[in-house]
Amino acid sequence: MTSLQTRRRFLASAASAAALGGLSTLIPAVARQARAAAPLRLAVERRVLEVMGKPASVFGIRQPDSTSGLFLDPGQRFLVDLANRAGEDTVIHWHGMTPPYAQDGVADANRPLIRDGASQGYDFEPRPGTHWMHSHHGLQEQLLMAAPLIVRTADDQRADAQEVTVLLHDFTFKDPAEVLAGLTGGGMKHGGGHGSGHGGHGSGHGGAMPMMDHSNMKGMGDMKGMGGMTMAAMDLNDVEYDAYLANDRTLDDPEVVRVERGGRVRLRLINGATSTAFHIDLGALDGTVVAADGNPVQPVSGRRFGMVMGQRLDILVQLPAEGGAFPILAQREGERQRTGIVLATPGAAVGRTAGLADAAAGPVDLSLERRLTALDPLSERPEGAAFTIRLTGGMAPYVWTIDDRPFGEHRPLTVRKGQRVSITMVNESPMAHPMHLHGQHFQVTALNGTALAGAVRDTVLVPMNGSATIAFDADNPGRWPLHCHNLLHMATGMMTELVCEQTI
Repeated sequence: MTSLQTRRRFLASAASAAALGGLSTLIPAVARQARAAAPLRLAVERRVLEVMGKPASVFGIRQPDSTSGLFLDPGQRFLVDLANRAGEDTVIHWHGMTPPYAQDGVADANRPLIRDGASQGYDFEPRPGTHWMHSHHGLQEQLLMAAPLIVRTADDQRADAQEVTVLLHDFTFKDPAEVLAGLTGGGMKHGGGHGSGHGGHGSGHGGAMPMMDHSNMKGMGDMKGMGGMTMAAMDLNDVEYDAYLANDRTLDDPEVVRVERGGRVRLRLINGATSTAFHIDLGALDGTVVAADGNPVQPVSGRRFGMVMGQRLDILVQLPAEGGAFPILAQREGERQRTGIVLATPGAAVGRTAGLADAAAGPVDLSLERRLTALDPLSERPEGAAFTIRLTGGMAPYVWTIDDRPFGEHRPLTVRKGQRVSITMVNESPMAHPMHLHGQHFQVTALNGTALAGAVRDTVLVPMNGSATIAFDADNPGRWPLHCHNLLHMATGMMTELVCEQTI
């Protein structure tokens, strides 16, 4: 994958950084401050994970005691020293956070990668809620370079509820570069999102994205190629994975979480999959969605909820007084495969839950999104900037774009700090897309042209042949990626930038 970072684009980016207050110089100062204040320590490193009885070399983001990710208390700053022990360069995006531009965890001409063996400091006020962290470089996210990022509130601490965090993944034994090459026919016409200035191996440093060596891995993760399936099926999933994981485990050996009879549990669910949407199935339990992407919503009850890549749901469940064992499942859209954990009260027998459901699930749609209402919606005010973008591209050739332009040839959306901004995303491509905006949280204000006062989020599903409109107050200067959170779609070009400037 070649970089599209030309000298002209580099100079333009540098000029934008200067207009944003010299943000390219912020990180070194933050690193010095973090070291002086004894920051929390995280390390990106290799680990061996057993999946279906086979070893796999994957990544982890862990604390010194091997805890995955971070869990912050109310009022605690995001004061972190991140060490890169991955054996290759990387950068970690704090998904759901709205930090200063230079600390977002995306590499470009103004924000370098973290070199192998180096460390980087971060210091900002975190955003409360259920969030996560993941690589924004190459295809590392597919190799499980991800972890939870939970920021509790005082209300969370006072609540009489046990917290259970679940991070979902799709998993392949194949080299992710081989998976992508199988979809693109061995090469890409364009540099794409991860090779052209926002997290790619190019990232202003030059050169093509190298193939990663995982020759010690066994097994197959077959691509759903152009001649092997119908177009209707391809509209939902473009990769056939070897396994689906909940907290690194399959249903052959699920995590069993001990809970109290008659107790209440707050499920913090994170869809960290690379290209898989899930239906969350609570089985015999009734659940109430109380937050979406870390932001409180008016309670929505049910037993089955859709969740696309990058999204998070907080769901409260009440356990029966008699106790028992209760699988919490995530079934892949369009398929029978599923994963999950088990909530079990003391003494309850935990039976086996099959990894295949009785029937294939339908697509994840907008039924939940239409029911969600923000507890803290946007105030009424005039709109200062409005954009309409088209989600374009397709399976043959396997190139996904915005306005028919891959990242690197994109037209940034430029706004002024303080403006009320709306963006309507019209999907003209043959697949649905979970669209994620860095640096800002937005309110969903229309779906398929129908207005609503929806949830405040950072990731929204734009359905095939449909549209979604989002609105936000541009209060965070910087160059913020807006991209599909299907990693393979972003890698082939479905990304642009929101440029929020102090002045225009």
